[in-house]
Amino acid sequence: MSERILGIGSRVNHPAYGDGVIIRIHKAAYEVCFMKFGIKQVGKHYDQWEIIEAIQAEEAVTFNEAEKSLIKILNAYSDISQVIDLGDRWSDGLMILKPGDESLKSKEIPIETFFHKIVMVRDRLRVMEQRINSSDLNDEEKVNLQQYVTRIYGSLTTFNVLFKYKEDQFVGEKSD
Repeated sequence: MSERILGIGSRVNHPAYGDGVIIRIHKAAYEVCFMKFGIKQVGKHYDQWEIIEAIQAEEAVTFNEAEKSLIKILNAYSDISQVIDLGDRWSDGLMILKPGDESLKSKEIPIETFFHKIVMVRDRLRVMEQRINSSDLNDEEKVNLQQYVTRIYGSLTTFNVLFKYKEDQFVGEKSD
């Protein structure tokens, strides 16, 4: 066999395993699904099989590149959120909502619970931003909606004191 690399979907006939299709490409071997013998690995330099149909190999993507792309896609289009840390001084803290009327009972909420809800709001705003950007709206409508989202972020900057890291905080409109 020549030094050409077969692509996924290439059909081969192996002297021992029979007909098969390349389903995955590793650095030194092909993963081939054979009709009668299941999935086997065959070295890339193996030259005893017959190539029935060769499909051009696509440019290989490294694991790191694939991982970065997947993370970018998940962040942009899903409700999956990353772990955001609460500031250390708030750990095991309690938020107390005390009404002005002394005859009414106060409400106590663990700060971690409140913080989690704030982070969920932020993550959903980011998803909404991505959906606005990828929508069929015209540019003027997109800009108008983006301005509303930016103002919402600005309103939420009050809660930045809860975040452990500055890069996780809300950012609103910048003054010129």
